[in-house]
Amino acid sequence: MRGRKARCPFSFWVILSLLALGQGGVPVSGSALTEEERVNIEVYRKASVAVVHIRSTVVRYGFFFQPIPARGMGSGVVLDQKGHIVTNAHVVEGAKEIEVTLFDGSSWNAHLVGSMPERDLAIIRIEAPQEKLKPVDMGDSRSLQVGQTVYAIGNPFGFQYTLTKGVISSLDRSLVTPQGAKLEGLIQTDAAINPGNSGGPLLDGEGRLIGINTAIMSPSGGSSGVGFAIPVAALEQHLPSLMRKGSPSWPWTLILIGAIAILWILARRATWRARW
Repeated sequence: MRGRKARCPFSFWVILSLLALGQGGVPVSGSALTEEERVNIEVYRKASVAVVHIRSTVVRYGFFFQPIPARGMGSGVVLDQKGHIVTNAHVVEGAKEIEVTLFDGSSWNAHLVGSMPERDLAIIRIEAPQEKLKPVDMGDSRSLQVGQTVYAIGNPFGFQYTLTKGVISSLDRSLVTPQGAKLEGLIQTDAAINPGNSGGPLLDGEGRLIGINTAIMSPSGGSSGVGFAIPVAALEQHLPSLMRKGSPSWPWTLILIGAIAILWILARRATWRARW
């Protein structure tokens, strides 16, 4: 009797094909992402729209006192739909012009609202439509723990909207800035922070703002795994003062000067009548 080839059932080939797909075959959409990667993507998706690129122009003077414009750059975070943006004071220090680029690529002129160089915090404002302004969600920096995962988004070396990830290395650090300000209560992180990240957000795993990136410790000027951020609690504490510095105070000054002038005139008239 002639031998017959053994036939494998159809279901066997179906199962074998599915196993092949799972072992390096064509990946099913989304199945290749780990839970950690999904968190990374969600943090960036949620928070990057609140990050801005800041270009500041300062005027320096050459040997013969000729004005020489110089440009600096940094990052910032949208706080509200009125156009208020927080950044570092050293990013906009002495700036004659401030230009802000939003997540959609549109650029806007900004003006300084208030600055605290001793805290390295500043508030600037742009006149942009509300639909273009995506405020960041505020987090809580009082309950942070060493080892907690954090994210930084900024514009290092001009490469806009760069995400880096690390952990909180330590808390309550102190640092003296090149401008001479002593910053205290800082968050230390090993998330890569480079020039251009200054003023950008430090975020928790929910994409909420927990700090403002402010400085790195590096002999070469590049990231060495030692970065510092101002806790969001300090920002919330000083925000009212920063906002008040931007409110127009000159009408009250004029009123006070006017009142003093009137009192002086009345006093002089009283003295003149007394002499006669």
